[in-house]
Amino acid sequence: MTFNIQTAKVAVLMGGLSAERDVSIMSGSGVLKALHTQGVNATSFDPAERGLDELKREGYTHAFVALHGRYGEDGAVQGALELLGIPYTGSGVMASAMAMDKVMTKRVWRAVGLSTPGYVCLSPQDQTADNINAIPAKLGLPLIIKPPREGSSIGMSKVMQAGEIMAAAQLATQFDPDLLAEEFISGQELTCPILGNGPHARALPVVRIAAPDGAYDYNHKYFTDDVMYHCPSGLPEAQEKEIQALVVAAYRALGCRGWGRADIMVRATDGKPFLLEMNTSPGMTSHSLVPMSARAAGISYEELCLMLLESATLDYPAGPKAL
Repeated sequence: MTFNIQTAKVAVLMGGLSAERDVSIMSGSGVLKALHTQGVNATSFDPAERGLDELKREGYTHAFVALHGRYGEDGAVQGALELLGIPYTGSGVMASAMAMDKVMTKRVWRAVGLSTPGYVCLSPQDQTADNINAIPAKLGLPLIIKPPREGSSIGMSKVMQAGEIMAAAQLATQFDPDLLAEEFISGQELTCPILGNGPHARALPVVRIAAPDGAYDYNHKYFTDDVMYHCPSGLPEAQEKEIQALVVAAYRALGCRGWGRADIMVRATDGKPFLLEMNTSPGMTSHSLVPMSARAAGISYEELCLMLLESATLDYPAGPKAL
């Protein structure tokens, strides 16, 4: 269904059931306000409070997905919208599900030769004290412990000493039954948004992140002004282009569409970039990095929101009746 601003009725999906609910509400509220300034008939819709079947009953023609984390960024809502035949922003069912799972993402990237930090993943039955305590010998110290299917650094810990690993594992497994341990890459932290589909996907300017003591955690991401963001990044032009090419390749490998944002570490010792994760429904708050990068490319927040909405589509545009 082609987007027509005169006839479209848009649901901005926000809130939801994940641990990132509060951030999603901030993102969605910003998007909703921006769409109103562009003359779009848009209203908020919280899937935690209303059944998605109401979207069809109430005549919504498009959905802007401003949900983050599980049940919103992992293919669940995307699958429901496919069945309802309502075009939505961002990646489809498969790409959303893969990108939400950091282990699956790493497997895909490694299969196509893209660099990502070494890792160990332990299922619940493998999370014995011996197996957890053996992780530093495999990955070195420091290392990162996190839940493989959460975002916004929720449940993540940086383990500096072997004695800290059990507490970090206990925290991570509060949010996911599986446990992901990842090699720590010491160096510059970067992020880079991508817009578009397939061969037409393009990277926006790279954002360089400078957090206090390297602690770019949930609180610093959304609730303080202590983090410094540099966009333009200040990187040499050749390195910026290398990072942009890497994130577009990572985006295409997962089959993403519409938009996304890749997080990268550049190793201090040799300048090698490592892909950390792909966000398929990035934050759109006042602290968010996609709007910052878009501004550097000459795209206002309001223009960006409308552009993303205009890209809304379905995996199967003919709708479920054709299946």
